[in-house]
Amino acid sequence: MAIHTLAVLVENSPGVLARVASLFSRRGYNIDSLAVGPTENPAVSRMTIVLNLEGHALDQVSAQLFKLVNVIGISEMKSSDSVQRELLLVKVPANPVTKGIAAKFDAVITDENDQSLSLEIVGDKDRIEQLLTALKPHGIRELVQSGLVALERGASTLADRTLTTMGTANESSPDNKTADYQN
Repeated sequence: MAIHTLAVLVENSPGVLARVASLFSRRGYNIDSLAVGPTENPAVSRMTIVLNLEGHALDQVSAQLFKLVNVIGISEMKSSDSVQRELLLVKVPANPVTKGIAAKFDAVITDENDQSLSLEIVGDKDRIEQLLTALKPHGIRELVQSGLVALERGASTLADRTLTTMGTANESSPDNKTADYQN
């Protein structure tokens, strides 16, 4: 099995997330990470979906996603070709050791009292896992982690490759790769 990150442009309308999640559920695929938010175009939202898939399942998933009426474009975001980040908020006991660990990882102390520290860190999966590994022996009281978000490196954008106007493929873009799906 391999980890795949998909960037999916969708219409910003009610029910789209439910339809996408339902597609994965019906096919028995587990979503490892999901982040959804607005884009520079208020009519379009961007989903970043992380899946653990075997073989040709990525092509099947992409083709099925592409069939959904609200999906505008899909692209796999390979870690070597994109910037990928997650946000972690974690609450730990307040003591010199946990403060030292926070400093070592450049974590931001967002809240502090006599009993606990709330830390914030933004980074790639490895950096976040390293911080959690360092904090675990000292007690993690609570944590919440965002889904992964990814942005393609370089000047090209997913919207450039999939849109000229809402919902129309950009045939003239030199970066319009055949591995990407567009409506």
